[in-house]
Amino acid sequence: MPDDTSHELTLYVQSKKVIANFYRPPPGGLPAEERKFGGTGSVPAGARDVDASVGGEAFFLSDDQARCAALAEEIAARRGYKVTLVDVAKVGRLERLVAERLHGVSTFPVLVGPTGQRLEGCPEFTEDKLSEFMPTVMKNIRAFTYVKVRGGDLDQIRHAVLNFPEVREVHLLTGDWDAFIILEFSGVATNKRQVLDFVTDRIRTIPDVLDTSTLVPEYSVTKFTV
Repeated sequence: MPDDTSHELTLYVQSKKVIANFYRPPPGGLPAEERKFGGTGSVPAGARDVDASVGGEAFFLSDDQARCAALAEEIAARRGYKVTLVDVAKVGRLERLVAERLHGVSTFPVLVGPTGQRLEGCPEFTEDKLSEFMPTVMKNIRAFTYVKVRGGDLDQIRHAVLNFPEVREVHLLTGDWDAFIILEFSGVATNKRQVLDFVTDRIRTIPDVLDTSTLVPEYSVTKFTV
């Protein structure tokens, strides 16, 4: 099993900084007594007139980066990962760690894994690529069955096994085995015996199926979307 740190990712985004004026004086300006700190009372030493253009910095993230961040966080939560969001526009250039991890980056957002692997730019932030970036333990039981068929129509066998919802893929082969079937069980089978019961009761009873050999993994990790 992977340790917890292998499931910690950092997502770097780059917002845009703007100066937003949140204060607007009334028409004609403020009364003189209100233009001093402390109101109409004594004026503290060193106090200055209130600037009528009082403003502050605001950071805005573009919609495309925000969408990428939302998708990454959604898939991470589904696959057991933790994503830390870092806005490079706010951390400043003196952050050595940020500078090192983003060496050579030209577009944002950038998703960085624990070993330094990166996914860079909005076009890369698709569900398939994010799933590949975050391998996860499979929750369903998956099994692999080789099938030997008496000489005949392999298409007939293919159509027959595809009628079972547990059959996810069928591959026709050349050699000692004629077909390779990928099975997946969700809430139907919970152990190896139940998987083999399905194979013997359903697949082995199909006409012209001569033999089967099934592998049931003890532990499976996938990069595919699940």
